[in-house]
Amino acid sequence: MNGPVALHLTVNGREQTLAVPRAAPLLGVLRNDLQLNGPKYGCGLGECGACLVLIDGRPARSCSVPVGGVEGRSITTLEGLSAPDGTLHAVQQAFIECQAAQCGYCLNGMIVSTVALLAREPHPSDAQARDALSHNLCRCGTHLEILQAVQRAGVLMTERRGPLIPTLSPEGRGGQTPSPSGRGPG
Repeated sequence: MNGPVALHLTVNGREQTLAVPRAAPLLGVLRNDLQLNGPKYGCGLGECGACLVLIDGRPARSCSVPVGGVEGRSITTLEGLSAPDGTLHAVQQAFIECQAAQCGYCLNGMIVSTVALLAREPHPSDAQARDALSHNLCRCGTHLEILQAVQRAGVLMTERRGPLIPTLSPEGRGGQTPSPSGRGPG
């Protein structure tokens, strides 16, 4: 069946029912149907990392994931990282503090990759950070600032002692949280 079907998704803690083709790329549904602009269309081939989201807490390239494959799973975009009151996630705050931003196109992927890394390793070495971010393409040149932001985010997470991925209420949050724009190690 190639036509639209009713799919039930959980995006940023909010239940969504959408009529979309099961084979449609998740990225298009997030951006076009749900108006979430954190994940970017970069290469469309799952190579650059601009479209990264978290699916059940693990990074995934939304341009190459069919939306039908994520029904019943938890999807978190950049917009879903901040708290319902608008408080930035520790990783977002660290990227701002370390000025780890330039053009902003790769930043979504850098932040999402960092959140996933810190969930596995709260205080990663520079080598671990470089490895975790190695699949995120960036051409701007703030690689050192991004690595500093990864380390700073680990410190902020320890200070805050909060969850790496916010737990949202079933009704979710209204609106989008502005995200920092920038660049990264690529």
